[in-house]
Amino acid sequence: MPPVSELPVDVERIKHDHFGSISRVRDAAGDRTRRDTGDASFGLRLLARWAAAREARALAALRGIAGVPALLSWDGRRLDRSWVEGQAMQDARPRDPAYFRAARHLVRAIHSRGVAHNDLAKEANWLVTPQGLPVVVDFQIARLGRPRARLMRLLMREDLRHLLKHKRTYCPERLTPVERRVLARRSWIARAWHATGKRVYIFIARRILRWEDNEGRGRKRAG
Repeated sequence: MPPVSELPVDVERIKHDHFGSISRVRDAAGDRTRRDTGDASFGLRLLARWAAAREARALAALRGIAGVPALLSWDGRRLDRSWVEGQAMQDARPRDPAYFRAARHLVRAIHSRGVAHNDLAKEANWLVTPQGLPVVVDFQIARLGRPRARLMRLLMREDLRHLLKHKRTYCPERLTPVERRVLARRSWIARAWHATGKRVYIFIARRILRWEDNEGRGRKRAG
């Protein structure tokens, strides 16, 4: 039998942008998702690798949590994580209250490990599996810290608010009075982001880098 390195490898590119490529890799070891920062634009390669390293640290901290892709390897250029079959939220449009109950438990499990995702507003970062379960992907801007630290508590609260905003979109009749109050109270971080940072982000992402916020529309996504 040939060495593993010589076995056939099938690579299906899913996405490519200035920060590199995302591919589905199939070989004898199974399917996995690969983020390759070597494909990033030259001027952004260091930033892409910083973000991938951040994702690797977050996934390592979350190892074993169902609903989060497993970190398989990170060599400073390519990050491999387990493949998760599912549709992006904007395609699956989950309306089952059980999905959002499971999603809230998932967010709490992530927070219990000292990780704030920081990008749960993006529907493409939420998957719906064929079994109707939630999966969270893309931890490139996640923050690790002590769960009880003041800044971490604020960031974790924003994670929860973003989940509730999705519930308001797809399952509004099941919002509780407490959840409505959480939605109505924006933190100073959220107010500052909407007043300044979000506009800069949209300009850079859409006008310069040609990104779309809801990446993955119309096809299955993988963790």
